[in-house]
Amino acid sequence: MGADVDAGGFGPADRQRFRDRLRDSQQALEQLLADGAFDRPRGLIGLEVEVSLADADGAPRMVNDEVLTGMATSDFQSELGKFTLELNMAPRVLAGRVFDDLAEEMRIAFGYADRVGAEFGARPVLVGILPTITGDELGRGNLSAGDRYTHLNDQIMGARGELLQIDITGAETLRRTFDSIAPESACTAVQFHLQVTPERFAEVWNAAQVASAAQIAVGANSPFVFGRELWHESRAPLFLQATDSRPPELAAQGVRPRSWFGERWIGSVTELFEENLRWFPALLPVCEEEDPLAVLAAGGVPRLKEMVLHNGTVYRWNRPVYDVSDGVPHLRVENRVLPTGPTVTDMIANAAFYYGLVRGLAEQAEPVWNRLAFEDAARNFEEACRHGVDASFRWPRRGRGQGSEEVGAAELVLRDLLPLAASGLDSWGVSAADRDHYLAVIEGRCRRRITGSGWQTRFYHRAREAGANREAALGHLVRRYCELARSDEPVHLWPL
Repeated sequence: MGADVDAGGFGPADRQRFRDRLRDSQQALEQLLADGAFDRPRGLIGLEVEVSLADADGAPRMVNDEVLTGMATSDFQSELGKFTLELNMAPRVLAGRVFDDLAEEMRIAFGYADRVGAEFGARPVLVGILPTITGDELGRGNLSAGDRYTHLNDQIMGARGELLQIDITGAETLRRTFDSIAPESACTAVQFHLQVTPERFAEVWNAAQVASAAQIAVGANSPFVFGRELWHESRAPLFLQATDSRPPELAAQGVRPRSWFGERWIGSVTELFEENLRWFPALLPVCEEEDPLAVLAAGGVPRLKEMVLHNGTVYRWNRPVYDVSDGVPHLRVENRVLPTGPTVTDMIANAAFYYGLVRGLAEQAEPVWNRLAFEDAARNFEEACRHGVDASFRWPRRGRGQGSEEVGAAELVLRDLLPLAASGLDSWGVSAADRDHYLAVIEGRCRRRITGSGWQTRFYHRAREAGANREAALGHLVRRYCELARSDEPVHLWPL
């Protein structure tokens, strides 16, 4: 292999061709927007749920390929690690009893995964980071089968030019090195999709950015990484470091990481794709045969596969999505901030809060992002990841032109954001029964100051105080967690 060709077989010519194709895709996107070619429906949503597989002792079980073969369904797919799966739920309209319908479908799907997984000594665990993962299991050999995962690993590690460094300090400190991006596979998440019109994309994306801190505050569920207690939502720093293609010297110079919150409010979806092109080198510079400008000139709708592929390797917490369905292009906001679990009821409550809050924020006469500095929104996100429901946020004072104030996350959700979410769900046409049932779960977490992370850490410390060592306490935690999760009782009502 020549010195100018990397481990994935890509050379300078491949990268230049891919970059040229990205520019063509950007031009095609702008023309499609100008032509009004996009689908107009509003309120179409979709969910993806990633889960870990564990054995009877709560340790990760590397059998996703066997479980997927046994299930024989396209609803589940592999994820980065051999101990992870992803459930893809069919899109539906956000109206009526949509959340009860989602909950029932999710229970059936995970019940099926549980039954099939049992044949291979594995069960799905609805948690952001499986507490019993030690890190020793996370090597290149435990990446799921598939060229995409291998190429992604080779490209990130090749760009770094050195071992991956994980360095996170929270309640405890974790410092470890790895020879692959496998630590990212420890992060499992719920992703909410919302289809929007081009005219509303910017305000919905800005609203999702504002909402992210509150989502984390009430939904944190990842306090342990490789046996160490870190942040309430440790996925954020772990994912950032595990996908970081920057050598340390470039990180010190301020080069942007591939996993990030962003740095400004936007006025159009094209700004996000322009940022992708300007700031992020291609990790997988694979060109398709389609010439997007030629397809457009012929009256067709280009799939813009290079732009979609590149966008998939820029890990924004709120990501723009371009897709084509039945020959018609559409845009979605993909919200990626929340961890999996603890229960189906909890995840559907998180969905109701998110979809309602985004609509409520986007329809305010004076949007929050006109009164809140983006730097404060980014700070709120990090504070929520660190402290969960006990975080403190910067937030615009009530009234116009009154500056910002410091307010507790739980207080802000109870005082301002839950009413906004309720009004947003009403605007979507969600039934009052669904609205009240699922938003009451969010209210209960705030009033009791308990989330999945809070329950996990309290249980762990009680086990340690009772004499269990670290390993035994974490194993006991996962087994008890799985037992309670099967009841589908929301986490703020779980006993310790």
